[in-house]
Amino acid sequence: MTTIKRGYSPNDEKEFGSRSLENLHRAGRDLYYLLNQGYPIKGASTFVGNHYLLSERQRLALVRAVSSEADLQIRRNKEVKNIPHGSTVNIDGFNTIITLEVALSDSLLLRCMDGTIRDLAALRGTYRLIDKTETAIMLIGKTLEQNRVDKAVFYLDAPVSNSGRLKQKIIETLLSFDMKVKVEVIHNVDSVLEKLEHVITSDAIILDKCISWINLNGMIMKELNREYPYVDFDCGCKHIRP
Repeated sequence: MTTIKRGYSPNDEKEFGSRSLENLHRAGRDLYYLLNQGYPIKGASTFVGNHYLLSERQRLALVRAVSSEADLQIRRNKEVKNIPHGSTVNIDGFNTIITLEVALSDSLLLRCMDGTIRDLAALRGTYRLIDKTETAIMLIGKTLEQNRVDKAVFYLDAPVSNSGRLKQKIIETLLSFDMKVKVEVIHNVDSVLEKLEHVITSDAIILDKCISWINLNGMIMKELNREYPYVDFDCGCKHIRP
């Protein structure tokens, strides 16, 4: 299989390099302030992006990484730090796997204010398996098995291309693991996960609505203990409080 760098952009070194980070963090602090004053994310991010002359990719990073203090508190209150033994976890499949593929590709990652790890890979309804996909699934399986999870349910978006192939790859890869594995290919992943507990995702809308969530990718990357190309908005924006 051809080596693919998921989420890679040749402009990232310039747009997220050391010379750009100070400007980007200032923009993040301004966006954080505006969100805390009640401004909607779309208008506030457009205003801040125009003021700091940010690229489209830098603006996307801000929107994905920066949240209001109210939203951060909601997510903190719902986060499950230690996965209960014997539990069932509900996994936002594309969201979780793609971020790990980006990490394994050494492409840009965002350490967000809510503690999640997000990426800048745009799905846009298309997906294909790459040389990192199986490793990403294995990492999920190993971490869940170490935490003695009883059942892992993966939810995949049916309209996304190759969702059926990814389902088969998940089942094949996790066949030998000591837990039950189920893969659901459905049309309404977000609305299903929003009603569940022990949800594994970094999708902000789901995090705000679900019963509880688990920062699995954060756990995995901490366990791997290797350097990733992060842009750290968690430290870069938080020291200004409303």
